[in-house]
Amino acid sequence: MTLSPQERVIVALDVSTEQEAIAWLDRLPDVTFWKVGLELFVSCGPAILAELKARQKRIFLDLKFHDIPNTMAGACRAAGRYGVDLMTVHAPAGKVALEQAVQAAQEGAIAAGYPAPQLLAVTVLTSIDSRTLAFELKVPLELPDYVLQLTLLAQAAGISGIVCSPQEVEPLRRSLGQEVLLVCPGVRPTWAIAGDQRRVFTPEATVQAGADYLVIGRPITAAEDPVAAFQRICDDLG
Repeated sequence: MTLSPQERVIVALDVSTEQEAIAWLDRLPDVTFWKVGLELFVSCGPAILAELKARQKRIFLDLKFHDIPNTMAGACRAAGRYGVDLMTVHAPAGKVALEQAVQAAQEGAIAAGYPAPQLLAVTVLTSIDSRTLAFELKVPLELPDYVLQLTLLAQAAGISGIVCSPQEVEPLRRSLGQEVLLVCPGVRPTWAIAGDQRRVFTPEATVQAGADYLVIGRPITAAEDPVAAFQRICDDLG
């Protein structure tokens, strides 16, 4: 996939009101791809998605659906009607739920006159490290093995891509080839604070490892000069 640095960076709209979100859209007009997560969507619903569509922005709807198959299908069908580009589901929901989610998202998009969104499976959240996986969640597999198992499950269900830690990109790309879409949160420039992300890489290292898209929030939105921070990341990727 050939993408410009600007196209690769998905900026996270991690705010709680529509007014704050619109202020960021105004402040960062050069950003072409925005992520809408749980906090903002629960706060203002699909209105922010309509605003992004009106501005001809690409949308990553990151709600991480995880439920029984019928409920996941209903949610993905509804989300497909918004015309988003990417949306997330949790891989541990299982193959049947993932298959139905893919089909339902396509149905919703077609009914609304939009192209089908690409579904991304979340394997292991980037806030979870090996110790948490083993001692708190009692998963007996090593973290890389568990990520690969969930990735293969998602692929078998027809999921387009994976949300993964930058540290998993290279082995996943090596195992899965170029067709799968790899989207990485947990990306931090050397000049930014890691925060609650534990498995992090720099933007340049993440793309070199094989990532398609980078989800970056606080290193841009919490910067003293967000416009300069976004441009600096794009320049580093260039």
